[in-house]
Order: sequence, then C-alpha cells, then structure tokens
Amino acid sequence: MAIEIVVPRLGWSMEEGVFGEWLKQPGEEVVPGDMLFVLEGEKAAQEVESFDGGVLSLPAGAPQPGDTVQVGQLLGYLLAAGEAPPTELPAPSAATASEPAAAGPAVRQLARELDVDLQQVSGTASGGRISAADVRQAAEKTVSPAESPARVGRRGKAISPRARRVARELEIDWTQIAGTGRTGRIRECDVRAAASQVPATSGGTPAESGRSDRISPLRKTIAQRMSTATSETAAVTLHTEVDATNLVNLRGQFRSAGDSKESVPGYNDILIKLTALALGRHPHLQSQWRDGTLWVPGDVHIAIGIDTDQGLLAPVIRDVPSRSLRQLAVETRRLAEKARGGALTVDEMQGGTFTISNLGNYGVDAFTPIINLPQSAILGVGRIRQLPVVVGEQVLPRFVVSLSLTFDHRVHDGGPAARFLNTLREFIEKPGPWLID
Repeated sequence: MAIEIVVPRLGWSMEEGVFGEWLKQPGEEVVPGDMLFVLEGEKAAQEVESFDGGVLSLPAGAPQPGDTVQVGQLLGYLLAAGEAPPTELPAPSAATASEPAAAGPAVRQLARELDVDLQQVSGTASGGRISAADVRQAAEKTVSPAESPARVGRRGKAISPRARRVARELEIDWTQIAGTGRTGRIRECDVRAAASQVPATSGGTPAESGRSDRISPLRKTIAQRMSTATSETAAVTLHTEVDATNLVNLRGQFRSAGDSKESVPGYNDILIKLTALALGRHPHLQSQWRDGTLWVPGDVHIAIGIDTDQGLLAPVIRDVPSRSLRQLAVETRRLAEKARGGALTVDEMQGGTFTISNLGNYGVDAFTPIINLPQSAILGVGRIRQLPVVVGEQVLPRFVVSLSLTFDHRVHDGGPAARFLNTLREFIEKPGPWLID
C-alpha cells in the first residue's frame, strides 16, 4: 500500500513552510533514514528524514521549489516495487480546508493576468492545490457585463471587484479607463497602469516606486513571536553602564596569546560566560511559565542573537558554565556560520533559558531588547566605548559598556532583577577571578 509523504511540523507554532527541493529523484529507491527533501520552517531550512522505505513517486501538481506548503499537505508517495501510484488523491484535511489553497508562483501570476481571486477557486490538484487549469476554468466562468448588472459601472463599464478596490485605494476614476479584459472588462492591471500615468498635479495619487517582497515564513514567525512577547508580558527594562576597562585588557591578552583566530574568545564569548555565572547566583532569572506554574531550569542554556539575511536567529549554546572560554569561542563561531548559511537545525534553535543580544558591532550604545518567549528575561549589550570617568578624585579615560536587562514583571520584581544586573556588573568590572576554570 502506498505510503503518503506529507509536510511535517518543524516547530510548535508552524502551520506552513516553503518547499526547498527533493533530495531523491522520482523512481529512486528510498530506505529508512535517507534524507528525503528540504523544508524551510519557522526559523531554519531542514533536511527531512524518511522513516519508511519504497520507491519515490510524485503526483501531478506536486509542490515545486519555492512553493508554500501547509502542514499535513501531501507531497508524494513511497511505493512498493511494481506498485502503481494511487489514482485518487486524499481530500484536504479539515484543519486546512478553511485556509486559501496553495498555488505556485506561475499559477499566482496567471491568476493576476486573468483577474481571478484565488480565494474563490477550489483546487483540484494534490492536497487541494490550485492548478493553472483551475484558474482558467474560474476565468471562463466569470460573467459578462450584460449578465451581471452589479458589476457594471455608471457608464456601462464592467470592472472586477479587485480592480474596483485598487481604484479606490489609488484614488483613480475607473470610469475613464479602457479595460483590457474580456468584453472590455476593467482589470487590476488596467487600474495600476492608469495610476502610473497620473501626473503629480492632477489630484490623483502617482504610482510609488519600489517593490513588494515576499514575506518569508521566518519573518512571519519573528513578527508573530515579537507581537506575542509584547502583548503577553509585563516587560520592564533596567539600564546600567559598566566600566569595561579590565574586560578590554583581558580580551587583548587573549588575542596576544591566542593559538588560532577561531579559538580566541571575543567580547561576546566572555560576556556569555560571565552572564552564565551570574545566572548561577540568580537562577530565578531563568524562570518560565509552564502550565500555570513557574519552572526554573536546572541548567544554563544561553541563546545568542545572530543577524542574518533571512532575519534574526537565536541559536542556543548549551551548558555554558561547563564550557571553557575557548570552547565557547569555537561554538559561537560555529553557530553563527550555520545561522548565516541557513543550516541551523531545529534542535540548535530550541531549549534556551536566557538570551543575549549584542548590537555593539553596529555602533549601538543602548537599546531595549524584547523577551524571547518562553523565557522571562533577556540581556541587551551595547558597544564598548571610551569615555572620561571620575575615578576617585581624577577624571580618567575608561572603557564603558551599556547593559539593558528586559524582564517580565509578572515573573520577577525589580529588586531581584537589579541584583542580578549588579552581580553581572561586578563580574565584568573584575572578570579575571571569575573566569578561572
């Protein structure tokens, strides 16, 4: 019996992803454990393993690279030797029936050209996908102006609902536009073409220059998580400036004595280690809401913010207190390279108990970071800069760094949060004694 290959859920909140590519060819033998295809989920592209064996078979209308796919959507089949693929495709699941059916880029382009609203089209391809034939059939069913007086304008012209909406948004008098659709029907492209020709002094709105970028699943996930964090937490941020002169001197000593560039600890590596030690003294800063109770992790797994072309990612360094500074340096570089290459796994993105976001390399002095749920606190680190500082009775040049601790006031009071920040300040001002393994 044919085994269905469906889109898995790569994250707890994932509802859709982007299909990357097949790692096996149709007709090729697949054995359990083979990597079968690539799927871009919430925050990473991942190779998906096959837990079954058989010969790969792809139905008509199977997703193409770059297509958006829904969790549970049929991708293909694994067949026994000599077995024929199913002739009837399963109906879309109830979980996705209310969502707009998926359609590839070429189908979406055809829908725009024929002025067809994809939300009104029923897909007949595998998994309920909309095919080009579905779009053309929907276009043929579009009524003519004579058959639908409701779609005929003041001067006997027909206009599609989409074109009418765009005309209203762009403040265009569509009764003055010549339609290019069937029987002279005005389409969206006709309205936009007319808008691009409106002079700035005509009272209309000239077309804007620019482009529309596709919102990736990663950006959607980041937006959703940021919105959730700001709406579901009582966030408060404490700011302080710390004398980082000894930290700078220590970093210079590491650079002078370093065996290789990859293993020389950077400022972020030292701060990660010191933060983990401070969390050891204030473990409740790692508390998380779980089923109506506060759960305090027994280990320290620190997520670090990495800026990538795809968006902000936060891979996790596990068991930070047990790692030496050189081990941390190697691990942070490894995770940063994987993040920027789009190669992080789901496991490398989960399980963090505290997050550090360092924008010092971008010249930022201080900022207010947003909590990375389900965590309850996050540390923002600014750039290290040299300032005149009063030391005793003298004004001396010292290196200073700004720290910003955002915490959930539902979980922590200001006093415990301030004490943690003060402990971290002490560690940074005199880092040497705390870093002896």
